[in-house]
Amino acid sequence: MLKNKLHGEAVLGEPSKEVVRSLKRSLKQLEKEIKGLEDKLLVLVKQSYQELLTRLEAIPGIGRKTALMLVVLTGGFVRFTSVSELCSCAGLTPVIRQSGSSVKGRPRISKIGNQKLRNLLFMCSFNACKYNKACRDLYERIVAKGKSKKLALIAVCNKLLKQAFAIAKSGLIYDDTYRSTLVKN
Repeated sequence: MLKNKLHGEAVLGEPSKEVVRSLKRSLKQLEKEIKGLEDKLLVLVKQSYQELLTRLEAIPGIGRKTALMLVVLTGGFVRFTSVSELCSCAGLTPVIRQSGSSVKGRPRISKIGNQKLRNLLFMCSFNACKYNKACRDLYERIVAKGKSKKLALIAVCNKLLKQAFAIAKSGLIYDDTYRSTLVKN
């Protein structure tokens, strides 16, 4: 909000030096407070979930901040018994809007869930498409079918969340060559 006010002052011809100085001072103060809170949160989470954090950070496309927020927002993944519950909580599940045969809406993601988690995963999906082989293959397969790139990125978000859940529940480290025993060759 303060950054927007500063931008507005800069755009409006001659900004008041007093107002700009005050806004910059307030912005610095808030940034210090946020940095301090982030550091405290990191220390608290590392005390309880250090091993889980390092395993989540091993997933290509998920960084330190995202791993931290995943642990915080999901309670260390103990609140969820299945990956479908977690995807629903994040609001990444598809919803079909249909009424009989006359009203047919396009399927969309539900967005009923944690917006912060969804936003974090969406930003991570760009890197995951570059560095995570499973996510890249999924993205390319969906785009090759003629679907939109944004829809493919949402599918990558879902894939990342499923990978994080699997790593958290199994206790294994990320392995891009891993094949489930349930999958036939």
